[in-house]
Amino acid sequence: MANAKIIESKAAKVAEVADKIKNAKSVIVFDYRGLTVAEVTELRNEMRKENVEYVVLKNHAVKRACEAAGIDASIDEVLHGPSAFAFGHEDAVAPARVLKNFVKKVKKCEVKGGIVEGKVTSAKEIDAIADLLSREVLIARLLGSMMSPISGLAIVLDQIAKKLDPAAQEA
Repeated sequence: MANAKIIESKAAKVAEVADKIKNAKSVIVFDYRGLTVAEVTELRNEMRKENVEYVVLKNHAVKRACEAAGIDASIDEVLHGPSAFAFGHEDAVAPARVLKNFVKKVKKCEVKGGIVEGKVTSAKEIDAIADLLSREVLIARLLGSMMSPISGLAIVLDQIAKKLDPAAQEA
């Protein structure tokens, strides 16, 4: 009877993790060995600011959850040794960026790989993703590029109006 409850509890946990994996834009797997409690707390705080969820899970449960979520079996290469997981629910780049900056700062732990947009990704690819600009910055740059010709046109028209109407020059 007790075994049935344990199995049921584990199945529920696997289903919960599978749901998180399906809904996350990215899941970064990293080795957290060597971090002090203060460093882990700092990392959690930095992740919370970026709306990234930090969780320590058993590799076997994550492997089963990945199978349930339809993730490629090559995730096995990433799931070895102690693993922590950073789930990016809103921004696929945020977990990679936070972890890369944190690893640079403390010079401990390492990114093993992860899942980005449903595809298994290597540590090297995660490192490249971390260097991408945030969505907000990219949108701002795009809007700035779009506004540049309009601003130029407004300046030219203003100069023409001032040339044609000397009274406007004084104003």
